[in-house]
Amino acid sequence: MSIPGRAGRPRASSRETLAEAACELFLERGYDATSVADITQRAGVSRSSFFNYFTSKSDVLWSGLDERIDRAVSDLVTVREDRQGSEVRRILSALVADFAPDSLALAMTNSTAMGLEDELDLDAARRQARLSGALADLARRSGVASMVADIVAATWAGAVLAAVRAWAEGGAGRGSVGDRFDEAVAAIDRLPWVAAKE
Repeated sequence: MSIPGRAGRPRASSRETLAEAACELFLERGYDATSVADITQRAGVSRSSFFNYFTSKSDVLWSGLDERIDRAVSDLVTVREDRQGSEVRRILSALVADFAPDSLALAMTNSTAMGLEDELDLDAARRQARLSGALADLARRSGVASMVADIVAATWAGAVLAAVRAWAEGGAGRGSVGDRFDEAVAAIDRLPWVAAKE
C-alpha cells in the first residue's frame, strides 16, 4: 500500500536543497564566512552528499548553467564543421532556452550582499573559457584561422554569459535569457571598435 504524498510543493532534491541553503547562508553570513559544513548542516545532508553534486561551494551557484554548458560542449564536439555558424547559433540558443530563475540568478542580483562579486567574476570567466574552447575548436574544424577562431569563440561565449548576467540583473521574471542572448547576438553584428581605415 502506497502512502499518498503531501499536498503542496514537491519535495526538493538534495541539489536544490543545498543551493537554497547556500544562498541563505551567503546572504546571512557572506560567502567567505560560509563553509561547506555550514551548508550541509543547514540543508540537513551529509558532506559526502554535497560532494556528490559539487566540487566546491561556489559550484552550488552554477550547477544549472554548468549542466547546460556541458550539453552545449558535447553538441559542439559532434559538429564536423559549421562554415555559416548556423549550428553554433542553434546550440547556443538551446543553451539559453527556458532558463528559469535559480541560485545563480539570486547570487548575481545579490552579489554585494553575499560578498561574492569577485568569486562570481572568476567563476563566470572559467565557464566562458570552457565554452569558448569548444567553440574555437569547431571554428578551426570549419576552416577559420586559429587567431580569428579564438576571437570569434570568445565573443560568442561572452554573449552567453553576458545574456545570463543581464537577465539576472534586470530581474529574472522580466524577459528571458534567450531574449538577452538575441540582444547580445545583435550586438555582435554591430561590434564597435572596428579599426578605421587610414
